[in-house]
Amino acid sequence: MTQATTQLSSKHCAPCEGGCEPLKADRIDQLLPQVPGWKVIDDGMAIQRRFEFKGFFRTMSFINAMAWIANQEGHHPDFSAGFNFCEVTFTTHDIDGLSENDFICAARVNALLDEDIE
Repeated sequence: MTQATTQLSSKHCAPCEGGCEPLKADRIDQLLPQVPGWKVIDDGMAIQRRFEFKGFFRTMSFINAMAWIANQEGHHPDFSAGFNFCEVTFTTHDIDGLSENDFICAARVNALLDEDIE
């Protein structure tokens, strides 16, 4: 994990109830390298990553750990899953775009891989 990723994953989400602007493209470009494996989708409205695992139990373990992070941060992803994969999408619905919260949660989810869930 890079130092920038560590710094991002050590932050916590700030409450967002609308009223603020989504991140601009230049800020997204600064944050994206700090969350390896994630890509910008939907014309800059969301970030997404596909995780692959060795079987159903590991996939579900990842999903449960991701759910714990989401509840702790109060920022919940959309996801789809199957036997050996989970595709995760973060966006900030209240502002119809990306916020720093999306990148914080993506970094925290990435950190799960360092704990050998795969």
